[in-house]
Amino acid sequence: MSRGTGGSRNNPSGGKRPARGGVGKGASPKGGGPGRGRGSGAGERTPSRGGSGGKPPRGKAGGGQRSGPPRRGPTAQTGSSVRYSDRGDRRTRPSATTSRYGLGGDQVEGRQAVRELLLAGTRKVREIFLAEDLDPAPVLDDIRQLAREQRVMVTELGRKALDRRSYTESSQGVVAEAAELKPVELEDLVADGGRGGSPFLLALDGVTDPRNLGALLRTAECAGVDGVILPRHRAAHVTPTVTKTAAGAVEHLPMALVGGLPAAIESLRSAGVWVVGLDSAGPTSLYDLTVATQPICLVAGAEGKGLSRLVARRCDEVVSLPLRGSLDSLNVAAAVAIATYEITRRRSLRALGFGGIGPRRSPSRGAVPEGHRLFWRRLLLSSAPIVVTRLGEPPG
Repeated sequence: MSRGTGGSRNNPSGGKRPARGGVGKGASPKGGGPGRGRGSGAGERTPSRGGSGGKPPRGKAGGGQRSGPPRRGPTAQTGSSVRYSDRGDRRTRPSATTSRYGLGGDQVEGRQAVRELLLAGTRKVREIFLAEDLDPAPVLDDIRQLAREQRVMVTELGRKALDRRSYTESSQGVVAEAAELKPVELEDLVADGGRGGSPFLLALDGVTDPRNLGALLRTAECAGVDGVILPRHRAAHVTPTVTKTAAGAVEHLPMALVGGLPAAIESLRSAGVWVVGLDSAGPTSLYDLTVATQPICLVAGAEGKGLSRLVARRCDEVVSLPLRGSLDSLNVAAAVAIATYEITRRRSLRALGFGGIGPRRSPSRGAVPEGHRLFWRRLLLSSAPIVVTRLGEPPG
């Protein structure tokens, strides 16, 4: 008899098939034992094995708990995953991530980072936690004063309680909870023009170490970079470790998230920005770069792998740092620090009327005659006296 017509091969009467664990007449349950009597009739379900001495029910339909490890994600009681745990050590807590596709940055750790968070005033600060045993320091006085002015709650906790709330190895006794950082659009980074109307951007290709990312952001902000471009996937975003290492740079440095770095590079090139990769295999020395004073985006890859093939192929030029020692590579944060400050030095000379000779993507002019005169005036005032005589006359 076919299925769906009311009968089955094992139950010709057309009734429901006996449930697993319930038995038909004259049969005994699998693995029967004391307390597991026969069912009273065909198709009748036996009582659940919730009493003592029985095995736990199988995870089948009709009741029972799921066997095996617990499911990930929201709990049945709260409906949402627990973000911070009040118990357990740092190794057992979930990583401090925010929304899946956002920049992050909702927890800031470190004295300087929290101070800059309050000084910038670009996002809402929910609460600040301080350790009770902190020694007096000017930066702590600034944090308390700024918190009072902005009406931010400050809570003092014991050292162990604060360590349980912290995600870094050392929070310096200061932790703040704030709204997430908001990324900017890539087009806005280019349209803003940067300092002097010529944008200087930094793009990171697959940098996954949060300490490296924090150091890169701090260097970029100090060197005058106008914005940072981060991939949305397979890259580190702003975690508590990044905020502490960056020492507040995330509050002042615009950051854009892009779905794919190769496509973003094509957009930058179309907008008139020169894209320069930094890689140890680059055929050109950084000091021979001719487009440093133009709208430029420096692209740095992860340590070990360097620039990915698709990214390197789309760069206008790939440069390297000359190495004179026995080692063949630098830490990515150190390499980017050297490269960004070299580009900044070239652009500063351009502002004074020197340098800037090289190919252009746009016909805009950037000569500053007033800066040229100031440069020579400072040079003459700081130099040794110069004796000018007529030709053929000995100096008097």
